[in-house]
Amino acid sequence: MTEPFFGTMIPAMVTPFTDDGELDVDAAQSLATHLVDNGADGLVVTGTTGETSTLTDDENIKVFEAVVEAVGGRAKVIAGTGMNDTAHSAHLSQRAAVAGVDGLLLVTPYYNKPNQAGIKAHFEHIASSTDLPVMLYDIPGRSVMPIEPETIVALAEHPNIVALKDAKADYQSTTIVLANTDLLVYSGDDGLTLPLMAAGAVGVVSVTGHVTPGTYRELVDAANAGDFATARAKHFELDPIQRAIMTHVQGAVAAKTVLHWQGIIPSPRVRLPLVAVNDEEAAIIKADLAAGGITF
Repeated sequence: MTEPFFGTMIPAMVTPFTDDGELDVDAAQSLATHLVDNGADGLVVTGTTGETSTLTDDENIKVFEAVVEAVGGRAKVIAGTGMNDTAHSAHLSQRAAVAGVDGLLLVTPYYNKPNQAGIKAHFEHIASSTDLPVMLYDIPGRSVMPIEPETIVALAEHPNIVALKDAKADYQSTTIVLANTDLLVYSGDDGLTLPLMAAGAVGVVSVTGHVTPGTYRELVDAANAGDFATARAKHFELDPIQRAIMTHVQGAVAAKTVLHWQGIIPSPRVRLPLVAVNDEEAAIIKADLAAGGITF
């Protein structure tokens, strides 16, 4: 197959902080390099897992510039610039373009609860604010309002809207999009990567992929080659790792904790309102990881 523009195995990268909560640009570059060296061909930066809601605009830009410097040319860098303020999101998207990113990830506006007409107008305005390709991000568990499949089909007519990160966990909705658009669809739910790819998705935007990027690379490559026996085996292999990262605490917290245990980032620090794992949570995460063959 021709490789999709954004890649196929795309970690939703955490944003490393120092122990005192300051942005750690060096750690961000080191992490980006590690992920690309081990199978990632794209990176989403300052998305949900990147704690974007706690970053200033200037911090966002520093992360964009740092990751582009570290891995630009080897992997696509996709900037999370979606907000619930359309004008602000467009402004940050324009700054991201100057920083050299390859594309934008735009989440459904949260808290405001716009109707479908408002959601459509929001995305079209931001997509028209730069020449960058756009990946829509449908995650009603966080945004409350879904992007209905009919709205996605209409948005696919915009020349800059080329992809969808689907974290809706609604298989029927996803198949409507796959059947009626040419959008590149990515699973936004690690555990649904295999079934969505069986229906025609091209890859995954993954949190768990921080911990096992190589295995996710093998899963998506097998699925894209039509080798679903191998893809299914990798899916089962990844299941306990997915449980460790995605079911006990917020994904950014778990991913940072495990990356710190692995020695990949110097600090597991998250910013409030997120908090670090407690001893009981750490023990449960370690037990799941051990079931997946990862021990410390």
